[in-house]
Amino acid sequence: MKRTSLPKATAESADLPEPLPEPAVADLQLDAIFGALADPLRLTIVRKLMLESEAYDHPCGWFGFDRPKSSLTHHFKALREAGVLRQRQYGLERRSRVRTEDLDARFPGLLQLVLAWEPSDA
Repeated sequence: MKRTSLPKATAESADLPEPLPEPAVADLQLDAIFGALADPLRLTIVRKLMLESEAYDHPCGWFGFDRPKSSLTHHFKALREAGVLRQRQYGLERRSRVRTEDLDARFPGLLQLVLAWEPSDA
């Protein structure tokens, strides 16, 4: 008996909620992206998404940070407004993913620098 697999849902599937407001690819600004990535927690968020789970949207609780929800909301919003993350509203939670294709198209090599970054233990 031949097994067939169901098609995988992509990030842009029609059944997903619309992304929250974000800059268009042509409007991505390197200074805004660097500003968002200048914070070590934000850089950690992006790096963790890229290393551990680029295939799915994740809520902020997935990261396991010991921070108040309001603080995390601020950091995720800064990354989204800079164009680094795409967020979608699923009921009461927002889930995030890195805009890998958009960032690679606009600023080739930028995300490789994020992956190469090693968090300090300090």
